[in-house]
Amino acid sequence: VQLQASGGGLVRAGGSLRLSCAASGRTFSSNAVAWFRQAPGKEREFVAAIRFNGGHTYYADSVKGRFTISKDSAKTTVYLQMNSLKPEDTAVYYCGAGSPILSAVRVPNMYKTWGQGTLVTVSS
Repeated sequence: VQLQASGGGLVRAGGSLRLSCAASGRTFSSNAVAWFRQAPGKEREFVAAIRFNGGHTYYADSVKGRFTISKDSAKTTVYLQMNSLKPEDTAVYYCGAGSPILSAVRVPNMYKTWGQGTLVTVSS
């Protein structure tokens, strides 16, 4: 399955954006989808993840309370609602699909399929 990430853009600090990660033409076959982000000169870092069975969600401490990951009932799209955005949230956001064990949901290598990335820029 191919993933299509969208929804990035330029927003002022305090604003909101909603990112989408769509499984092109079919449902997700993996157990989980996660969002990671990568700022210039930095490593890719975990943002949030959701498991399809049970809907369990996981967040990085830096976004907890501001970002919400969710999925549609058809299991074709995963969303990342980002509120109260800060300049330090500026990055390219990637969605990945995989079947990580519980202790590894935050590990990029656990996700085997990736979308192309969508740029989020937060101005101060």
